Amino acid sequence: MVATPAFAKPVQKPQSPHFSSGPCKKRPGWSADALDVRVLGRSHRSKFGKTRMAEVIDRSRDLLNLPEGYVLGVVPASDTGAVEMALWSLLGPRGVDLLAWESFGATWVSDVKVQLKLDDIRVLEADYGKLPDLGAVDFNRDVVFTWNGTTSGVRVPNGDWIADDRKGLTICDATSAIFAMELPWQKLDVVTYSWQKVLGGEGGHGIIILSPRAIERLENHEPAWPMPKIFRMTKGGKLMDGIFRGETINTPSMLVVEDAIDALKWAESLGGLPGLLKRTRESHAILRAWLTDSDWATNLADLPETESNTSMCVRISDPWALSQDEATQKSLPKRIAQLLEDENVAFDINGYVSAPPSLRIWGGATVEPDDIRALLPWLDWAYGVAKAEIQNA
Repeated sequence: MVATPAFAKPVQKPQSPHFSSGPCKKRPGWSADALDVRVLGRSHRSKFGKTRMAEVIDRSRDLLNLPEGYVLGVVPASDTGAVEMALWSLLGPRGVDLLAWESFGATWVSDVKVQLKLDDIRVLEADYGKLPDLGAVDFNRDVVFTWNGTTSGVRVPNGDWIADDRKGLTICDATSAIFAMELPWQKLDVVTYSWQKVLGGEGGHGIIILSPRAIERLENHEPAWPMPKIFRMTKGGKLMDGIFRGETINTPSMLVVEDAIDALKWAESLGGLPGLLKRTRESHAILRAWLTDSDWATNLADLPETESNTSMCVRISDPWALSQDEATQKSLPKRIAQLLEDENVAFDINGYVSAPPSLRIWGGATVEPDDIRALLPWLDWAYGVAKAEIQNA
């Protein structure tokens, strides 16, 4: 039943109103008092500083259960910096297939076309809510894609579409997928992410993971363009392996590093990766069940198997709303988000600016599934209020 202004507000609120898709909610029970601040004011190149950086790397490798020969390093500029580092360092020897079905994938397309100006490019695109034809990807070429479309709520369903006998490299932006979705490591040559998504960490730094095939490319390929210092991963034709031991390219925030260690310890306390996956899958199941019975909302993803379980996007599908002009349609989710923020129920859930009119609800592991459950009656209430305001205007 759609709510009206006379409909009573739900009684129970989420314990936390933090449902932003980035930066995302801190871990349950987080406090700055939990952070070890002994390293603050020390050089990141001191023995102690390197030890703390190495702890992030070691805990991350163990939590992800990376295959033998894969390396993980901390790099500048969040996930964006990690992706750009991969694109600028690795692309060129082969043609490249670029997949885009939301804004970040489209950014990588633009950067490869406009900045690197590669000649042999194929772009496989799809509208919000859909995936490109994965069967059309040519794995004799390099392939660049996002695992989960943060702004569209659409993910690749699995890694079955990736060829085991590929000749090119697979470069995967996994920032809103890692720690929440199972990744087929043997099919991925470069994986990037940032701490501020599923781990609820702070921003500023990214992670890059390289397979042995990616390392081989790095050591045998010299890009045709000038390489900024913060993108360089080789020296004298050899991998700068210090990056993957905690010797960062530029000065990191050691407070952010300590926050990442805290988040990783919390993840370990849940039983590691299986515990993280369980929480986000439960949140997704709760939202999906609600959408099944909703008369005004549906998932932005066209197919159930492509629905994100982190950046869960809810499209307004009420026939009344769809009959309104574009400006009115766009105003609805914005008004819903404002009503819920005013009530301290949910913060920052308006859909991405270039996406269809929608709400975006983060369901990563730091969000309590019970908070997703408590949010849903409030969504019905806020939609009813917003709709009535327009009808009565």
